[in-house]
Amino acid sequence: MSKKITVFHIDVTRFAFRSFRAKVMLVLVLSMLFVGIMNNFLIYKFALDSQFEALRNQLMILAQTAALTIDADTLMKIPLNPEGANTPQYKNVAQKLQQIKEINLPVKYIYTMTKTEEKGIWQFIVDPTPLDQEDASYPGDKYNVARFPEMLKGFDNPSADKKLEVDEWGVTLSGYAPIRDKKGKAVAMLGVDFTANDVYLTQQKVHNRAIFVLILGIIFSLSLGVLVSNRIADPIRKLAEGTRRIAKGDLQYQVEVKGRNEISELAHSFNEMAGSLSESRKKLHDYFYRAIESLVRLLEAKDAYTRGHSDRVAKYTEKIALKMNFSQEEVESLRKIAQVHDIGKLGIQESLLSKKEKLTKKEWKIIREHPNIGEKILRPIVFNEEMLAIVRGHHERYDGKGYPDGIKGDDITIFSQIISVADAYDAMTSTRAYRIALSKEEAIEELKKKSGIQFNSRIVDAFLKVLEPV
Repeated sequence: MSKKITVFHIDVTRFAFRSFRAKVMLVLVLSMLFVGIMNNFLIYKFALDSQFEALRNQLMILAQTAALTIDADTLMKIPLNPEGANTPQYKNVAQKLQQIKEINLPVKYIYTMTKTEEKGIWQFIVDPTPLDQEDASYPGDKYNVARFPEMLKGFDNPSADKKLEVDEWGVTLSGYAPIRDKKGKAVAMLGVDFTANDVYLTQQKVHNRAIFVLILGIIFSLSLGVLVSNRIADPIRKLAEGTRRIAKGDLQYQVEVKGRNEISELAHSFNEMAGSLSESRKKLHDYFYRAIESLVRLLEAKDAYTRGHSDRVAKYTEKIALKMNFSQEEVESLRKIAQVHDIGKLGIQESLLSKKEKLTKKEWKIIREHPNIGEKILRPIVFNEEMLAIVRGHHERYDGKGYPDGIKGDDITIFSQIISVADAYDAMTSTRAYRIALSKEEAIEELKKKSGIQFNSRIVDAFLKVLEPV
């Protein structure tokens, strides 16, 4: 009797796994598990990698631009001993570092170091941390940097840590850039330590959501595996496509699955995750723009003649774009890029920017390079080619006589043309070191005179309506 029961059980099992329903259930279970795992792996890895690389690039840019504000000759005159903290040169450099730290709130420490004759041992030059604090460093204090490979690289080229450091003081990430003398030789290194708690929390949130989607995918795959329906294939295909699109960086992609079943709920969770990733990347970009805006304001603050120039250009640009009926999203993007359109001037000597006398041909050639420099500064973090083209092209002319590329007409992006008009008007109505300001009426007449020649007449007409008294 027991043999018959055993044989019957074996036959039933074989029949069950030979049935179409069992095979479909098995295929669906395995397929859903695979999609869920790949979905989690690709999105989670992309989210962490993209956010972390964006922060590293931001740190390198901040360290590099901050290093440009430090005069190497002044820095190297500081005696490398505790008494060096009392010299005018030390106080001058410390004040600049402190200003950069105050403008960029996430900066926890900012400092300069130079090499010693002992391999892997460097010494501090300037650390603006108040000397009465326990973590302050005096000029000449030695530090073993051999355990920090990215810091070692930072003496020659911009670099940043490749992992977050978590300790009892929080989460930090550091960026480094060389300070070069007039001959281009690296004589010191500038370091910036960021407080990265927000990024760490975002990573944890993404990690938890990824686990949730994985668990949800497993549960749904087991429950939906018993259903034999062609309606299952299409949602799976859409989810797989969504995974590929998100992995390639298209965080705006949404999966459209109708119905009220488990697959549609999974798609909804997928869309929520995609939206969360998109919002996280937007916050990182906004943070970068704020950091760059702070550096631009620091640059303008050195010259009473240009103080507030970028803010005014951004305001005029926004009003022109609204008058020309651009979308709110386009207006906001344009306002942000207008705020940093002159970022390239960080790479131009301050003496040239504030020179009262007429510039020589050689000096004028240097000044004309600032759009190229601005594009290079922004490229590591601004992935939108149209935005980069705006920074590069805001000094192009409608008649093709502008710079740096000499393009003309509609070959110049419409947003570059808008910033060009706003920039020119503010320059004309602002007193500069080399001339006094024009009146509003005189500037308007100049815009009308150059309409269709230097400027797009349609943009000039829109701006004149903006300037009309309310």
